[in-house]
Amino acid sequence: MKKIGILFGMENTFPPALVEKINSMNIDGVEAEFVKIGGVRMDEPKKYEVIIDRISQDIQFYRAYLKNAALHGTIVVNNPFWWTADDKFFNYALAHKVGVAIPPTVILPHNKHPEGTTDRSMRNLMYPLNWQELFDYVGFPAFLKPYSGGGWKHVYHVHSPEEFFQHYNQTGDLCMTLQRAVNFEEYYRCYVVGQEKVHIMKYDPRAPHHERYVKGNPPPSSARLKEQIEKDALTLCRVLGYDLNTVEFAVEKGVPYAIDFLNPAPDAEITSVGQENFDWIVNAVAEMAVQMAQSGEDPAKELRWAGFLAGKAPSKAATAKKKPKA
Repeated sequence: MKKIGILFGMENTFPPALVEKINSMNIDGVEAEFVKIGGVRMDEPKKYEVIIDRISQDIQFYRAYLKNAALHGTIVVNNPFWWTADDKFFNYALAHKVGVAIPPTVILPHNKHPEGTTDRSMRNLMYPLNWQELFDYVGFPAFLKPYSGGGWKHVYHVHSPEEFFQHYNQTGDLCMTLQRAVNFEEYYRCYVVGQEKVHIMKYDPRAPHHERYVKGNPPPSSARLKEQIEKDALTLCRVLGYDLNTVEFAVEKGVPYAIDFLNPAPDAEITSVGQENFDWIVNAVAEMAVQMAQSGEDPAKELRWAGFLAGKAPSKAATAKKKPKA
């Protein structure tokens, strides 16, 4: 029996719905369950063909377990090695390199010395910093936000150097980025599953959290824009090797700027995303997990982003999944 395990935390609706959906598909030799583990041996035998990871970003023990599971032949969604190494600033730079529209972005030194360091640890850092050069490159208004993080935590909308420093001086030892704000007319959040399926959701980041997914889910304003959003969403997830992600686009003057695409455990609670979007993500992830369980795919394959550091463009053929066995 090939088992698909779901590893999760405080979610209440998506994990049980996913298990129920997979098991209701009645695929011979495949079943889903919640992962159960205790202390983990270094030679822990393979138990799951596939694990859908929803929580290891917050629990180091789970991340270590998933790396060991991958070592012993389990396909983990998403790849725990790349997820550990990833950050938003690198994502922006890589996306720009492969032709996706990204607002001008810079990474900034910590405002305060990280714990265990002093000014002697920062002797390679110029002083004073080249602030005006950075402000000229990015422009205002802009967003000051952590180079790796989520949930809109420690995000500040700044309109001038004075306002920037007011908030930057409150960021402590966080590593921050400064990114030009997009004066958007449309905003979309996209589920991307298996690097093949894209579900575009009209989204309003200015609304209260429970109202951000726009009711009725109106489509992009033109067929051209819809096609570009789908293309860029797939490009980003293929180049980064994520099989489950959300990609956010802010559309200004017809150009979809990729704003956030480091979401490998994306929000999928029915109370947040609504019934239609919930049904789509449950079905898409269930189908992907079953396909992976049947595929015999090698979880130790080369990380897909490595080939793109030279600026090569991703292609569907280069990242195509193996077909499930009949």
